[in-house]
Amino acid sequence: MYRSETKIRVRYGETDQMGYVYYGFYAMYYEVARVESLRQLGLSYKEIEAMGIMMPVLENHSKYLAPGRYDELLRIVTTIPEKPSIKIRFQYEIFNEEDKLINRGETLLVFVDKITKRPCRPPEAMETILEPFFK
Repeated sequence: MYRSETKIRVRYGETDQMGYVYYGFYAMYYEVARVESLRQLGLSYKEIEAMGIMMPVLENHSKYLAPGRYDELLRIVTTIPEKPSIKIRFQYEIFNEEDKLINRGETLLVFVDKITKRPCRPPEAMETILEPFFK
């Protein structure tokens, strides 16, 4: 299992009239955490795309436990719970500044060859980097 952490400060434009994070922004927070999680491994989305691979989202699930609030620094724990094959699953836990769990989420992405537009295996570089986490 691979695990990483990313922090995001809630901006005013991401909140509703009550100062709570608007529910639609959690998907964006997942994306930021996912991209940074791979970057922490040493592999950026840009590099993956340069290898001819796209990673569209197939599923996005969220469970809202408590509101995120304007100007809070949120901590997102991102986990890749199993070794990727044609698909890769990311799980997220979002904590507020009091370290209270406020959101749980999960996304499922598929590796797609840019040219054929067909599902494919992850790039070899990604498999090599992730291998030690799934022994």
